[in-house]
Amino acid sequence: MVRLAGDLFAQKGYRATTVREIADAAGILSGSLYHHFDSKESIGDEILSSFMSEVLAGYRAAVALAGGPGAVLEQIVRSTSGTLARHRAALAMLQNDWSYFSAQPRFDYLRKALREIERIWIGQLELGKQAGLFRPDLDAKLTYRLLQDALWVPAQWRRTRGYSTDQVVDGFLRILFDGISAPSFPRT
Repeated sequence: MVRLAGDLFAQKGYRATTVREIADAAGILSGSLYHHFDSKESIGDEILSSFMSEVLAGYRAAVALAGGPGAVLEQIVRSTSGTLARHRAALAMLQNDWSYFSAQPRFDYLRKALREIERIWIGQLELGKQAGLFRPDLDAKLTYRLLQDALWVPAQWRRTRGYSTDQVVDGFLRILFDGISAPSFPRT
């Protein structure tokens, strides 16, 4: 039932989806839905909290287990890609209805989780600069925003015809760490 609700939220938008539509999709009466959840918000909360918990678990594990900043960021990209593939509906919900969720106290944990994600990215980028692994002029916050936005595209780029998810992630990481310029090509 939660998966069906998530699919409806992703397709129609969280606010536009009714409890009746969720119940109809599940093949139950609307009132029966309330035996499982006390509200539509509870369903949304289950979808989003499990997504965000998995994202943060991947980030925290990357920091705890990986070596230097490059290895941490590589692990973050790989774990995030897998998590997003498993939680497409949650990502669509966040992207389509962020203004609603960010205004609701019940969903405050989303802002908190996103701040932690940002801290981890920026922290690893700064550590990489200090260690001489990344360019000294790298704007860590801007780099984080650009990479996070590219990585959190609703999994469409992971379905690139002719490429597996691993191939797309490997390509993303090559661009991230090696760029697109040939080594001898001077940028003007």
